[in-house]
Amino acid sequence: MCGIFAYLNYHVPKTRREILEILIKGLQRLEYRGYDSAGVGVDGGNNKNWENNAQHIKLIKQRGKVKALDEEIHKNQDLDMDIEFDVHFGVAHTRWATHGEPNPVNCHPHRSDKNNEFVVIHNGIITNYSEMRKFLESKGYEFESETDTESIAKLIKYMYDNRESDDICFATLVERVTQQLEGAFALVFKSIHYPGQAVCTRRGGPVLIGVRSEHKLSTDHIPVLYRTAKDKKGSCTTLARVDSTTCLFPVEEKSVEYYFASDASAVIEHTNQVIFLEDDDVAAVANGRLSIHRIKRTAGDHPVRAIQTLQMELQQIMKGNFSSFMQKEIFEQTESVKNTMRGRVNFDDFSVTLGGLKDHIKEINRCRRLILIACGTSYHAGLATRQVLEELTELPVMIELASDFLDRNTPVFRDDVCFFISQSGETADTLMALRYCKERGALTVGITNTVGSSISRETDCGVHINAGPEIGVASTKAYTSQFVALIMFALMMCNDRISMQERRRQIIQGLKTLPDLIKEVLTLDDEIQSLATELYQQKSILIMGRGYHYATCLEGALKIKEITYMHSEGILAGELKHGPLALVDHIMPVIMIIMRDPTYTKCQNALQQVIARQGRPVVICDKEDYETIKNTKRTIKVPRTVDCLQGILSVIPLQLLSFHLAVLRGYDVDCPRNLAKSVTVE
Repeated sequence: MCGIFAYLNYHVPKTRREILEILIKGLQRLEYRGYDSAGVGVDGGNNKNWENNAQHIKLIKQRGKVKALDEEIHKNQDLDMDIEFDVHFGVAHTRWATHGEPNPVNCHPHRSDKNNEFVVIHNGIITNYSEMRKFLESKGYEFESETDTESIAKLIKYMYDNRESDDICFATLVERVTQQLEGAFALVFKSIHYPGQAVCTRRGGPVLIGVRSEHKLSTDHIPVLYRTAKDKKGSCTTLARVDSTTCLFPVEEKSVEYYFASDASAVIEHTNQVIFLEDDDVAAVANGRLSIHRIKRTAGDHPVRAIQTLQMELQQIMKGNFSSFMQKEIFEQTESVKNTMRGRVNFDDFSVTLGGLKDHIKEINRCRRLILIACGTSYHAGLATRQVLEELTELPVMIELASDFLDRNTPVFRDDVCFFISQSGETADTLMALRYCKERGALTVGITNTVGSSISRETDCGVHINAGPEIGVASTKAYTSQFVALIMFALMMCNDRISMQERRRQIIQGLKTLPDLIKEVLTLDDEIQSLATELYQQKSILIMGRGYHYATCLEGALKIKEITYMHSEGILAGELKHGPLALVDHIMPVIMIIMRDPTYTKCQNALQQVIARQGRPVVICDKEDYETIKNTKRTIKVPRTVDCLQGILSVIPLQLLSFHLAVLRGYDVDCPRNLAKSVTVE
């Protein structure tokens, strides 16, 4: 969804040009999240004294891509780009429209008034904004946009105008604002009244703070400070003591830089030292010192926020020799599935160890059922592995779409184990479902690709899929890594069951050869590109399969919808006669997945029904299935593996097909319209 990036330099001299370049580069790293407009806020004066410049905030906002914003900045004649700032705080934002159309007025940063006394950038949705807006309008505050965010900017101005003392802290104002907000948010504030200061907070929306200094820092564990009765007025003097027990700062008060971002990809080129904020944390930087505040102390609160080291590298979020991130990520699957298995599957003694689950495996073994909860592609990963999970665990397995799971108030019990599958670990519906299940006493397990994400922190245990950063909005390598992670869980669950040993060995042997087989499937790229040239002008595509491959059909259809904007539908072949067969004729493109597994004969029957209605199906089949190859005009031949892993090999041709269709139709593969990579609102 929306992307937040902000940069504070303290005693690190930077020209305005350098500051704007850092802000624009940060936004470019967040472009993959999906957006329709962008904006920046920087100190606006052209004085040689940075404090004088900080008395004015200049906002530059533009509809469209970050490149358009960059061009707008360079057209601006009011700003001296060579002015140097010893201390400066700048904010930047990419907006994904929820309230109001994409235009410069609705774009962030939003301002409190025409003097830009306070500005704010926001990721999320405020559900009570209309009530706040009515209240503030009754107090004489004028609104200029249709957004929910503007009410936050006006509310902090109202709090400041009605302050009880002149030395009230910036952090205290923000705390008071957040107490009035309902919904999900990550917020960063800047103000002319607090030059060189920054405040950010979150509830439901992701935000992290990167720290960079050439000097030793006072601590690597920042204590959380709570407001006491004595400091409820929020006076700045309440934090007069400055040492490692109250805040983070460079020893001897030397230079330091802070980066605020929705996503690690925006800060990794600057620093790998980051702090992940928890819900309701308020982080404030004043005089180069970072402190973290909370209003209320609750049971289970961590007393500190640790500085963590990101393992990500810059080259992982660069395209390299590929035309798009999606193409790169499809071709990375040989390595990404290997990384998911690395250190977890021992191919010599056929053992599987998932370190994140080992302390809870006895409890999981005692459970009555497994519930897999996810959205979109992650839901399909759960669906793809349900059959093998049921087989190896001998437990009932429910697969739930998170939004529907919540809408139904689904009964959950203490002896359930609930899995929450999410690439980003921030998916709003999945996160809400996690909290719903925790309240009911179920054991919660996270399967995510993002260290430090909300789901990975809030679950009781979990598995990190280690697929590496995924930038393309349409998920590819995360799907196959989630698939493998769930297979590994099933194998670990039946580790000591004698009756399952032969089946376990067969699957583990299949995992061993899987990376090489993926590499073989990727050699079909030219053949699939040729197929795409025949299909790209069509309006609709049907994808049919059953058994292990029903999820593959749904996932392939979703990829085509997401990035080509063609209608596509994944159909369970067993349901063909119950309606979908009416769509089949000599024009409708049909793709069928037929593999030599227990559903082979039934799929052959479906194939004949399609052909009998003058359908011209393209069949994805096993390269040694000579009968299907002989009886079908067009086939895509993939190598054979164990039945429960075949879905990984059959989905890759559909990923490639969707990519080539989108390119031929002239669309942006990495940033499809109306979609965001990380869906952080319900």
